[in-house]
Amino acid sequence: MTVQKLVIFSISALMLLPLGSCTQSNSAQLNSTTATPAAMKIGGSSSTAGLLTLLKTNYSAINKNVEITQLKPGQSESIIEGIKLKVVDVGTIAKSAQVGKNDNLLNSREIVRDLLLVATHPSVTGVKNLTTKNLQDIYSGNVSNWQQLGGPNAKIVLLDRPEDESAKQILRKYYLGKDLKNSPQAVVFRKEGELTQAIQSTPYSIGAFSLAHAISHQLPVNRLSLNGFAPTPENLKTNNYPMVRHLSVVWHKNPSAATQSFIQYIFSPPAMSASERAGFIPVAESGQ
Repeated sequence: MTVQKLVIFSISALMLLPLGSCTQSNSAQLNSTTATPAAMKIGGSSSTAGLLTLLKTNYSAINKNVEITQLKPGQSESIIEGIKLKVVDVGTIAKSAQVGKNDNLLNSREIVRDLLLVATHPSVTGVKNLTTKNLQDIYSGNVSNWQQLGGPNAKIVLLDRPEDESAKQILRKYYLGKDLKNSPQAVVFRKEGELTQAIQSTPYSIGAFSLAHAISHQLPVNRLSLNGFAPTPENLKTNNYPMVRHLSVVWHKNPSAATQSFIQYIFSPPAMSASERAGFIPVAESGQ
């Protein structure tokens, strides 16, 4: 990140600070109704924003004495730098929890795992499974009509992500390969939310995104099997469906009491249960 971008990010976050004094508490459930709410700023990468919103909503329902401001989704690097500068209190990123292992300013821990789904618009009938070669042909542009894959006679609309985003990196790791050239016809979206909106409104489109998002929002899309295996926790456990993102929470090693309370909630049984209902796979404390 350049110094200029970092300064802009920091100023933007500071502008969202609530005015007034802050009162902090270690408890996840505060009974006082007279104390001034403590202020906390949280932010997530675009692929983890849904999880962060879920955690914030559920936590706010049981703790009225913390005023949480959720920043717009940003790059993982921006979230991490914001925490180091203490302009962000808690962040969620789609990176390994090893982020803060050797950093004397950060704590980091994996929260949940999120399967990466390949899906199509409902207009794509007759296609329920894609092989590794099918995916390579689609993403390179070698196959451009669904009829070539047993579907309707219609042009494939490829919705893609940038190379530095987790979804594309995982696709390359397990299916596309690092040297496959991208189709020049692909429509590239910087944010995952933009892609999920586009796939719902664009006939004959295909894209890869969060399975948990598809489940929690009940998206009307066709979820595809890959090499004969559906995107399920069971197939993940047997390594038959390898595409998964590891979502981690990051916070400062010298957190406020309000931040510490939120972190304790994030790893509590109620939070884990809510995450599982939303389609995520909770991670045991050991990380297994």
